[in-house]
Amino acid sequence: MRTEPAGTPLGDGFHLYDTTLRDGAQREGISYSVPDKLAVARHLDALGVGFIEGGWPGALPKDTEFFARAAAGELVLKHAVLVAFGSTRRAGVRAEDDPQVRALVDSQAPVVTLVAKSDRRHIERALRTDVAENRAMVADTVAFLRSQGRRVFLDAEHFFDGYTFDPDTAVGVLDAAVGAGADVAVLCDTNGGMLPLRIAEVVAEVAERTGFRLGIHCQDDTGCAVANSVSAVQAGATHVQCTANGYGERAGNADLFAVTGNLVAKLSMPVLPEGAFAELTRTSHALAELANIAPDTHQAYVGTSAFAHKAGLHASAIKVDPELYNHVDPSVVGNGQRVLVTEMAGRSSVELKGAEFGLDLAGHPDVVTSVVTTVKDREAQGWSFEAADASLELLMRSALGEPAATPFTLESYRVIIDRGVDGEVIAEATVKIWAAGERVIATREGNGPINALDAALRAALTSSCPWLEDVELSDYKVRLLSPKHGAGHGTDAVTRVLVESTDRAGSWTTVGVHGNVVEASWLALVDALAYASGARQRRAQSGACSGSGPIATR
Repeated sequence: MRTEPAGTPLGDGFHLYDTTLRDGAQREGISYSVPDKLAVARHLDALGVGFIEGGWPGALPKDTEFFARAAAGELVLKHAVLVAFGSTRRAGVRAEDDPQVRALVDSQAPVVTLVAKSDRRHIERALRTDVAENRAMVADTVAFLRSQGRRVFLDAEHFFDGYTFDPDTAVGVLDAAVGAGADVAVLCDTNGGMLPLRIAEVVAEVAERTGFRLGIHCQDDTGCAVANSVSAVQAGATHVQCTANGYGERAGNADLFAVTGNLVAKLSMPVLPEGAFAELTRTSHALAELANIAPDTHQAYVGTSAFAHKAGLHASAIKVDPELYNHVDPSVVGNGQRVLVTEMAGRSSVELKGAEFGLDLAGHPDVVTSVVTTVKDREAQGWSFEAADASLELLMRSALGEPAATPFTLESYRVIIDRGVDGEVIAEATVKIWAAGERVIATREGNGPINALDAALRAALTSSCPWLEDVELSDYKVRLLSPKHGAGHGTDAVTRVLVESTDRAGSWTTVGVHGNVVEASWLALVDALAYASGARQRRAQSGACSGSGPIATR
């Protein structure tokens, strides 16, 4: 744990302050273990944030343990300073006698962020005390912590609402804190109800009135937390509090990655160490894994769709110059540009997507026309290629005249569902195929028809395709498509199946569509194997792969 004596000029630069481990952990569905919290802190430190708020020691046992383990040497920070969060002393109790305040000192965190009421209505109705005592609670606690060698920040809770209702009381809380030695007065939009212009107006007024170093903490209840945070910085705040991926209570907090992206890319503020900006996307996804929450694919800067282009008009322009439809170069935040081929695609979309696959389609106008026509026709029937790149690549290679790499020829398959009197349901599948010049028949049971069919096919290919041991079916999605032109409805409707397959090197997705869910699944499974087989053949021919090593994936 990085420990710096209180009073060192750490605060001369801009403060990028993360509260994922405290405020972010209040998001519904998140429950960090202590090892999780340590891992999150290491990722944030590697990114280069300045301050990591680790939690509320003394209030939550896991947070107390986290600080104890950090102090014992389990958390070695290279860039960040660890912060303990807590409240001021209680009314009528000396700061040094308040166990919650003592717990902040015992945490050994070099910085403490205190939360204090700054809205008179909250002071009188929630704390049930008066304005003078509230100021004394703030000043006494800050002074005590400073006497213990701690650096102190103040989170002025409900500041913007309080400032609108009674500005003198709100600013008086900041006066009490800074007068007692607090370094930063953080203005909190606790209810998340402010808009950017009001945020900027208040920050500018308070900065002019006090001359204090101001910070900003925004909730996202109006969807403006990122905009509000950036507006506050533009108005003079030099300390901004965020959470990874916007995690937090209710609608969440200002997203660390969107705020940082805007500060660096739009305002040219060097708030991260040199080279760290390119780690934004990787860090976002790593922290989503630790939170056990699927990454937001449409998240600004770091989402997998943040630089994905679907419209043919966009693709035509990107083909000339990627900057025409990208607000920044995706690589600067560690992300990448993608072109999606759908019924909206034009010739440029297909050419650019082919280039992603290593296929030069620019010199094959007839092939491009064929692919565009086929995609539009199939999508009208319910196929979707934007989530199934492997099937799309197979389609393009077929249009180029490349022989199919399917490692077998189907003779027939059969699936039986057997429900016994005891209620147990067993699926049995039999496949008859030709592989490596031989006719093979295999039967397997499974917990469902698709599982049984996949197992039977794998059994039939054991001898001719030993590399299948590396390939697993990792995800399976079924969607019932809306009927078109009155054809099919309910259980009679067309089904779309997406199959995600993995090996030791990566993953790829294929699609199948049919009125029968088993046949739709079969089509997707066959594409998955054909893709794997073809990728292996190409890598072997190029000398990049031999034997049973990993296959190429997308």
